Amino acid sequence: MAEQLMAQAEPDGPPLPQRAALIFQRLGQLYPDACCSLHWRNPFELLVATMLSAQCTDERVNRVTPHLFARFPDAASFAAAEPEQVEPYVHSTGFYRNKARHIVATSRLLMEHHDGQVPNSMEELLRCPGVARKTANVVLATAYGLNVGITVDTHVRRLSKRLHLTAATDPGPIEVDLMALLPRAAWDLLSIRLIAHGRAVCKARGPACEYCGLADLCPSRSLP
Repeated sequence: MAEQLMAQAEPDGPPLPQRAALIFQRLGQLYPDACCSLHWRNPFELLVATMLSAQCTDERVNRVTPHLFARFPDAASFAAAEPEQVEPYVHSTGFYRNKARHIVATSRLLMEHHDGQVPNSMEELLRCPGVARKTANVVLATAYGLNVGITVDTHVRRLSKRLHLTAATDPGPIEVDLMALLPRAAWDLLSIRLIAHGRAVCKARGPACEYCGLADLCPSRSLP
């Protein structure tokens, strides 16, 4: 998909890889302190918080997790519980039955195969119920400093399309295209900074192009 966009690059603009590098550099200037906005104290808490963040804001998750972890502080306590006991604590995050079921099942898997610890490999994380690449990428990059892939959430998906960094529409192909544009060391920061820009400026209901620090690099800008 990225190759298609390279061929379709604007004649008066830089090639796609160069523009991607400029976008990444500019994002660093705009959001130098951007980081994962979920609150966590260990890899297990980050894993659970990221699972809860599906179809939910990080702000909401951060209001839920203090009470949740006070009642269930580790994988062992979740594994010993039934999903129905977890549901009241995660109700406000949406899809709470599935989330409670997945958290309990994942905790039991961790207790059985990993001594209650969160593994630091994509392969092992994807074996956890309810954990897909997005969640695994967050945990690996944020908790373990491993850039295995790029987290593609709703903001990264939207901005990647608006910035013409990909022609893909699904998270998997978008991730592949973005990984091809920047070195591995930039992958985690690209996602974090795109998320920050999506929340602050390039919002789903309409981008604020007049205030956008990326406007001159964006083919979708509404400025003259």
